[in-house]
Amino acid sequence: MAAIRIALIGPIRQRENIMGRGSSPPIPPSPHAAGVTTPVNAAKAARSHFCLPDNVKTYGDPELVVCCTRVDTHSSLITPSVRAGKAVYVEWPLAEHLRGAEELAALAAEGGGGTIVGLQGRVAKVVLKIKQVVESGRIGRVLGSDVEAYGNLLERDELPASLAYFAERMVGGNPVTIVFAHMVDYVHHVLAEFEEGWESRMQIQRAHLKVIGDEEEGMVRSDVPDSIAAHGALRGRNTVEGATLAMRFRNGTPFKGRPGLVWRIVGEKGEVEVESPAGPYLHSDSYGEPIGIRVHDHQRDVVEVVEWEWEDWQEELPVRARNVGEVYERYAA
Repeated sequence: MAAIRIALIGPIRQRENIMGRGSSPPIPPSPHAAGVTTPVNAAKAARSHFCLPDNVKTYGDPELVVCCTRVDTHSSLITPSVRAGKAVYVEWPLAEHLRGAEELAALAAEGGGGTIVGLQGRVAKVVLKIKQVVESGRIGRVLGSDVEAYGNLLERDELPASLAYFAERMVGGNPVTIVFAHMVDYVHHVLAEFEEGWESRMQIQRAHLKVIGDEEEGMVRSDVPDSIAAHGALRGRNTVEGATLAMRFRNGTPFKGRPGLVWRIVGEKGEVEVESPAGPYLHSDSYGEPIGIRVHDHQRDVVEVVEWEWEDWQEELPVRARNVGEVYERYAA
């Protein structure tokens, strides 16, 4: 297979913060990709900065353009590549608002270059294992599901200065649009989409947040919801009619000693429980502590542990790069 020439928009600026560190998609661990940034001297600087091997070539004329910048710059930075008919990979959120996302999607459909949206949670090994259990019929058809999740990478009442924009709704990047949305996507990928008529409610519980910098502290007023509840009926081939999915998310740490994510899927013959102490970041960060999957077989009244594991090549990558690497592998296949 020929190498894939990849252009990275925004790789040089090192985003050293609790949410962004390492979020630039990695060069896949295969011989089928080559890094590209224009101009060439910027590409060489990127290769050096990320300690990439010398066989990662640096040149122009990319085939796949990867946008890994702040969300409110996605549209302006990726539009020229979309118009040029290039294949593009844009991190989630796609744009800072729905209109911008719809416009990008329409442009991409016209350009015909192919698209990847960075919702890598749906290819996470743990998520695929949960999906396999549900689709196997082991618990029967799904009667309902509930999710309780907390954005526990951040404190409940403060933000690092590098993420002060999380308090500005107009920017489009915040715990609801990032953490909750990633979670919603992989939950729906396992179960099914909502039927029409689902409902939600959002609340700003803590409007005044401390901003913590290296040398000083400040305060900011947030217009971004930090609590959201959503529920609706699922329609899928593995669900009964009217099966209810209910999700609750609150930014900040959970009750002391409780896990950051508990997800239960109730079936006709059994129940699945997923517990992630480190939160709902199955797409990225939740792997510092074991993520458990257990199945309660109602007829036998026994609880069984479901094992899952990374591929060998994923074990060699930083945790945040593993699911993104799987996206690259699927693109290259």
